Amino acid sequence: MIELDDQVDLNIDITLLEEISNSLTTKDIELIITDNEQIKELNKQHRNIDKATDVLSFPLEFDMPQMPLGSIVISKNFVEDKATEYNHSIQNEFTLLFIHGLLHLLGYDHEIDEGQHRQKEEELITKYNLPDSLIIRNS
Repeated sequence: MIELDDQVDLNIDITLLEEISNSLTTKDIELIITDNEQIKELNKQHRNIDKATDVLSFPLEFDMPQMPLGSIVISKNFVEDKATEYNHSIQNEFTLLFIHGLLHLLGYDHEIDEGQHRQKEEELITKYNLPDSLIIRNS
């Protein structure tokens, strides 16, 4: 189950997000939609990077029964900008960022792996008929 905290009224339909999540994990996920200002603060605080970003993932440190997998934070500003730039819907761009963040929660890390994150992302994009994601656009 996805626990949605839409702090900026982006009005995302989480039906597909739930389907994607349930195909990969039985754990709950906290999903926070915020703006560039707030995500910049989180990025600075947790990654020591003083700039806004599109998506952040915060896996829970402990794998215990009934505990959520972790939290995904997505910037409304990035979603709107990239949807416009790549000429697809806000819903599709949001779903791409959700997939990216979810894979990080599941332990995938495109910065250090040997392409597994990218491969899994491509698999999900094809399965759910989505446009190319950031990781694929940049490769």
